[in-house]
Amino acid sequence: MILCPEERIREYTAKGWWGTTTLDDLVHRSAREHPDTVAVVDPANRAEFTDGPARRLTWAELNREVDRLAVRLLEAGLEKDDIIAVQLPNIIELIEVYLAAGRLGVIVSPFPVQYRDYEIEQLIPFIEAKVFITATRIGKHAHAEMAVNLQDKLPSLRQVLAWGENLPERVVRLDRLMAEPHDDLILANFSQANPITANDILTICWTSGTEGRPKGVPRSHNDWLVPAYGTVDAAELEPGCTVLNPFPLVNMAGIGGMLVPWLLTGGKLVQHQPLNLMVFMQQIAVERVNYTVTPPALLNMLLQNKPLLEKADISSIKTIGSGSAPLSPWMVKSWQDDYGIYVLNYFGSNEGATLVSGPNEMPGPENRALYFPRFGVPGYEWNARVSKMMQTRLVDLATGEDITGPGQPGELLIKGAAVMTGYYKAPELNKRAFDDQGYFHTGDVFEISGEGDNLPFYRYVGRSKDIIIRGGQNISPEEVENLLQGHPKVAEVAVIGYPDRVLGERVCACVAPRPDQEISLDELVSYLKEKKIAVFKMPERLIVLGNLPRNPVGKLLKGSLREQVRQKAASEEVPA
Repeated sequence: MILCPEERIREYTAKGWWGTTTLDDLVHRSAREHPDTVAVVDPANRAEFTDGPARRLTWAELNREVDRLAVRLLEAGLEKDDIIAVQLPNIIELIEVYLAAGRLGVIVSPFPVQYRDYEIEQLIPFIEAKVFITATRIGKHAHAEMAVNLQDKLPSLRQVLAWGENLPERVVRLDRLMAEPHDDLILANFSQANPITANDILTICWTSGTEGRPKGVPRSHNDWLVPAYGTVDAAELEPGCTVLNPFPLVNMAGIGGMLVPWLLTGGKLVQHQPLNLMVFMQQIAVERVNYTVTPPALLNMLLQNKPLLEKADISSIKTIGSGSAPLSPWMVKSWQDDYGIYVLNYFGSNEGATLVSGPNEMPGPENRALYFPRFGVPGYEWNARVSKMMQTRLVDLATGEDITGPGQPGELLIKGAAVMTGYYKAPELNKRAFDDQGYFHTGDVFEISGEGDNLPFYRYVGRSKDIIIRGGQNISPEEVENLLQGHPKVAEVAVIGYPDRVLGERVCACVAPRPDQEISLDELVSYLKEKKIAVFKMPERLIVLGNLPRNPVGKLLKGSLREQVRQKAASEEVPA
């Protein structure tokens, strides 16, 4: 299935942005060049959340298992361009599903493991998935039973395949099939009759939005390779390196940031699931991990737990990727100064936005925390390959006019080799998502920054809908969050606007304190006063929570927090 217009393929191929290499080509290359080196490693605690022993496979072993799974998928009646849904945790089998599908030209639609009946009943008919692949259990939930119970309601779904024990009737047990020999000629004949190009769609991932149902983002092999170059270049990943992946392999962070860079470097991918700090630190030490990714909150927490870091062996780590929220300069500087580890700052999306601040572009840790290079802007040259494969611009939120000067917030628009062609089966949505020049509206607000006439940086301000307007003053929640994250009692923080009849909006801080800590609004305000920020940015309300709400892929649910704050404000007398 090729969804990209032919003229775009010709243009990007002529520029050298897109090529003919598929992910399957990368697997075959590693299996041929270093067949006996370890390729993939299961989470050490696999038995805690799903069936089957923790395994480790060489590139030759992985390649053979991918062949075998591909044959089993053909025996299930799948053909090129068919769509399968997969709901698996971060285990080797999930990697094999991606690689086997890529070998056949079958399209994978990965579902977060937290999806339940409601989401599955919505999405399976929409993509017309013919096969659902899962496990007997993921955590305490019986995923295979859920899937087969829904099968009669889903006309397109022919089979449920699963790994694990004690499977319900009608579910095909894949681990037994994978133990049986396969006929190589079945796959060879199919591949000869159904050639695959780098422009064939490999995945349809899901991204949240305001339209109700999640939006499907189709991406080809070329679409995935380009943002992966951003990771390889920024993290300076070397051939054969070891990467540790704690992010779900369902979206840009996991696939573009970990899976595809691993294939490009031909090293070792260590899987982690679910986030367990002790297991995570053990994997770094035992597997001699060179690169991993973690949310900013975890990096902050680790720095606040010196005894843990002193006991841990993190000597193999060279770089750590982070993002999804602004990074604290003190955190990035502390990792670099105290441990010799470079923290990279990522901004990305399923749709293909790709900005990254690495030490090559920004050696100074404070700048790396606060700014991104203005990739794709004439007059500025950067080392990262991806910077030469895109165009970016900022536009005024009210007028849509281009912004070229510093200090004015505007929406980031982007087009280029990493940007999707359009949402799946959503023509009306795509009309709104792209402007008349073909730029994608990210919905994210940045400012241009620099000194004098030299303006090489973007500074992230926030989501356009997240801006708090208090008495006519624009407040960036992320800016206040970034400051409050440094408070010694704060584990996580989100800043939300709530309605006010006089000022329009006021500021509320939603805080999850560190264990055994209590925190007050006065303490937060005093801390911010020490930072000497403008008074109008000070929070006027505090909500204390055990944890901040997040969606299945770890994204903060600010909509949920806004509703909590709104209800609390409505039930109390709002300060005048």
